Amino acid sequence: MKNFRPVDRDTGFLMPPSVDEWLPERHLARFVVDVIASLDLRAMIGSYRGCGEASYHPAVLLGILVYGYATGVFSSRKLERASYDSVAFRFVAANQHPDHDTIAAFRRRFLKQIEELFVQVLMLAREMGVLTMGTIALDGTKIHANASRHSALSHEHAGKLEAQLQAEVAELMARAEAADQADLPDGMSIPDELARRQQRLAEIARARAIIEARAKERHAREQADYEAKMAARVAKAAATGKKPRGRPPEPPAEGPGPTEQVNLTDEESRIMPVPGGGFEQCYNAQAAVAAGCLLVVATNVVQATNDKQQVAPMLDRLGALPEDLGEVETLLADTGYFSEANVQACVAAQIEPLIAIGRQPHHPPLAERFAPAPPPSDNPTPVAAMAHRLKTPEGRKLYALRKHTPEPVFGIIKAALGFRQFLLRGLDNVRSEWNLMTMAYNVKRMFALAGAT
Repeated sequence: MKNFRPVDRDTGFLMPPSVDEWLPERHLARFVVDVIASLDLRAMIGSYRGCGEASYHPAVLLGILVYGYATGVFSSRKLERASYDSVAFRFVAANQHPDHDTIAAFRRRFLKQIEELFVQVLMLAREMGVLTMGTIALDGTKIHANASRHSALSHEHAGKLEAQLQAEVAELMARAEAADQADLPDGMSIPDELARRQQRLAEIARARAIIEARAKERHAREQADYEAKMAARVAKAAATGKKPRGRPPEPPAEGPGPTEQVNLTDEESRIMPVPGGGFEQCYNAQAAVAAGCLLVVATNVVQATNDKQQVAPMLDRLGALPEDLGEVETLLADTGYFSEANVQACVAAQIEPLIAIGRQPHHPPLAERFAPAPPPSDNPTPVAAMAHRLKTPEGRKLYALRKHTPEPVFGIIKAALGFRQFLLRGLDNVRSEWNLMTMAYNVKRMFALAGAT
């Protein structure tokens, strides 16, 4: 006779169940609850008026969000469902079940306050002894916006579509004025068709206004660059008494180009090239990661596809961190961040830059890998000094940390956790959501580091 454990789903608990008994002692959900309990949530708690129906405690809702983002559950509906289906979520939620509207409203309402908690989590990591600053690696990754690239409208196509809709409106008005409407197709309602086209025309007009405003801002920047280049040519000609070589720079063209576009769903997102080829509606998410511990110490989200202008803003964010976290000594970045201005900005911030000047081959010759460094030049410029250090064994070894510092973090966030698309729209909102995502990643990473020590 086979021996099986009895199956009984009808007998009630002899004693009331305790959520504390549902999870093992070492579990990420317990760690998230402990981290949230150590944070200063007075700004959130103070915003509740204390009248009406009792509200869910901010620590519970924040814990659900952090644990959700740390385990790859981002949707408010999936978070609500997990509070019933998942033992870990039940523990974090204290066996409560906030609905998806409550979770979504809390996320929208306290985005800025959640962003301020990022530094508190870093301070906790420092107290735990798992965060060491020193060497920081900077990189960026494209994350899809909550909008389809097919919702983008170019300036040229907007003009064609506007003309088509205006012609259709005129035709519908002519049919409405006709005495005999017996020839109308079945199911056609002239007022409904007119309203639909008027709404579409208003959207196109708004899109064209945004494109033209962006073109005006772009022209102002390009005109300033053009005038600076022309002034430099005139100064050089006056100093040398000779006409400068090469063609003079072309003045920028006014007005929007035919391919300049805006997305009607999220107008602040941009079309960007993505790995593997092709273009998608994205944002450029930046992260500064501490080498060794792989904790994210600063974040940003920008609309620019190119990373060259992102060093100075990230230096400002690193400089705003509390001194108790430690000092940043070296900044590692790939060649996409290289420019003379960026190197000088690092030197001015008293941070040693190690930014690749050009693309390096994947398999350099053996003699090149172990070649001794050339002697340094006398009174080198910041760029020359950095280029020399990149050729030294110490510099090569330090720069090699860049390849396995931010990229594994992006891999975990995008591949392991599945965060490939923002849920929110608008630049400010996606900046806060990226901050929430990286904070949740940091909590999960701290849990792993604490178990390894």
